[in-house]
Amino acid sequence: MSLDANDFDQAVEKYHLALDEFMKGNPAPAKELFSQRDDVTLGNPFGPFAHGWKQVVETMEQAASNYRDGDATGFQNVAKCVTSELAYLVEVERLRSKVGGRSDVTPLALRVTSVFRPEDGLWKIVHRHADPITTAQLADSVLRR
Repeated sequence: MSLDANDFDQAVEKYHLALDEFMKGNPAPAKELFSQRDDVTLGNPFGPFAHGWKQVVETMEQAASNYRDGDATGFQNVAKCVTSELAYLVEVERLRSKVGGRSDVTPLALRVTSVFRPEDGLWKIVHRHADPITTAQLADSVLRR
């Protein structure tokens, strides 16, 4: 069975719903959407890249623990490409949540690139990179460590 653009759109819808749960501190729906193969990778705003299923799961659980009482409020599609072997999605995710030790629900935006591939009849995420850079930055901003 070959997956197509309609199947991909359905996978993206599940992904967006999973992100809504993630903002509540629940990583379980997101974990179900990721590949469990050795080459899966994740880059999130809280730390370095994770590589391999074990590291990716640990990183997702740690990242989700930073959020509570939140939700996903919108997704700005920047680009999307779907082929029979690979698909990618570039978005700005609009979210809100209590972050870290904060008691107030705060809006946040993430610049995200997600790469998917077909595995066992489903689109699975093989890479996600998210960071908070959604506006122009000064040149020396890349020097921060």
